[in-house]
Amino acid sequence: MRTLVYTAEIDNRFGVGKVSSRIGLSSPARLYNPTTDLLADIRAEQKSAPIHCVLVDESQFLSKEQVYALSDVVDELDIPVLCYGLRTDFRGELFSGSQYLLALSDKLVELKTICFCGRKASMVLRLDQEGRPYNEGEQVVIGGNERYVSVCRKHYKEALLKGSLQAIQGN
Repeated sequence: MRTLVYTAEIDNRFGVGKVSSRIGLSSPARLYNPTTDLLADIRAEQKSAPIHCVLVDESQFLSKEQVYALSDVVDELDIPVLCYGLRTDFRGELFSGSQYLLALSDKLVELKTICFCGRKASMVLRLDQEGRPYNEGEQVVIGGNERYVSVCRKHYKEALLKGSLQAIQGN
């Protein structure tokens, strides 16, 4: 089956035009940015050979228009679209792409992450250079485990209040 894979142009941590998993699997990917016309790109690509599926990684970076275009891919071209991304940012606010995906998606499947305490990690802490959590600044700062930590809501609030992730991990 032929799958078109897309990833956000701004996230090149694992290489440009590449989607990688934490266990080491990777795939070449087409890049998108806020001006990419996904529907036109997929239509053009479909002329050369049938497309059986579209996978979009880092879908939180999609624009409202791109989410609508992907819904057209499903509704008009009858091609399934799978989107993977974060729901909220380090401030607990929805990303724009996530907001419209939540509104328009036919099906939502949450991949669960676990906080250090064992509860469901529904929040993300952004850490500064010294490992202290903070919740101000630009919404998008690309980084991995060195910059972001998934935690439950309780430990998110406590870490911000105490200004330290280490201070709460002993509790």
